[in-house]
Amino acid sequence: MALQPPDNPELFELLSSLTTESRNPRTLDIDLAPTEEILRLLNEEDRRVPDIVREAIPRLAVIVDHVADAFTRGGSLYYAGAGTSGRLGVLDAAECPPTYGTPPHQVVGLIAGGHETLVLSREGVEDREEEGIRAVDEHEVGERDVLVGISASRRTPYVHGALRRARERGAWTAFLVCNEASGELAEVADQVVEVVVGPEAITGSTRMKAALAQKMMLTMLSTAAMIRTGKVYENFMVDVEPTSEKLMERAKGLVMQVGRVDYDEAARLLHRTAYRVKPAVIMARLEVDVTEAERLLQEAGGMLRRALGEEDRS
Repeated sequence: MALQPPDNPELFELLSSLTTESRNPRTLDIDLAPTEEILRLLNEEDRRVPDIVREAIPRLAVIVDHVADAFTRGGSLYYAGAGTSGRLGVLDAAECPPTYGTPPHQVVGLIAGGHETLVLSREGVEDREEEGIRAVDEHEVGERDVLVGISASRRTPYVHGALRRARERGAWTAFLVCNEASGELAEVADQVVEVVVGPEAITGSTRMKAALAQKMMLTMLSTAAMIRTGKVYENFMVDVEPTSEKLMERAKGLVMQVGRVDYDEAARLLHRTAYRVKPAVIMARLEVDVTEAERLLQEAGGMLRRALGEEDRS
């Protein structure tokens, strides 16, 4: 028989105080509802989340500015989470290289229990603060970096360990939580963002509204930071990594629209630039060769608007 951990009334009392662990009065009879009504109830709860996230935008903007600054200094953005929160961090990190052409080390997801917990839940790994400390040390998180902790409950020991260790190593830190934060969290992170989504439709199932809020915030953070650092021109992802036929054709479409050339010319220019959209656009718009296009882009700090001599609104 597996050993059972000792009773922990203090933890029980803490969990009982969390809104994400409270019963939702709107879904008390969800188990008696027909299928369509179940789906309506779930949808109605989800619809509350975007407005709650919107209220956090000023605090999220502070994080974005620090992340953009970290990127310009050659630093990285780290996410640290457990369970669903950790998986969302890893997911957001994994999507940055193909979307924005970032190196794999620029946005990194740290998850309690390691990457095997992406596909197989391992309960209990979130309770080890030392594992969060070890993950930060292994990745050598430092002064140029930002670490964002993610925890619906605000109490996850793994995340607390990662945040504390990252601060000790000189990184700037932020903490995204889905409950009202207590004052001691200021000792854990430089910026705390509370997005209180309220009781879940299914009591305590934070993979629902809390996870939706976290997914929204992570997408907003990474996307805005990429925009701030020149990965987007107008609303085009001009640093797309063409790793598939679909993305290669998307790159051609970008050069056609931004460079104002036809399909054949876009393909020719992309072959000259190893399928890098920005220098291909510069070649098309300014009628220069690839060497000059690369020089202009480098002088502009990777900002396509600046390289094209357009108004720089950054």
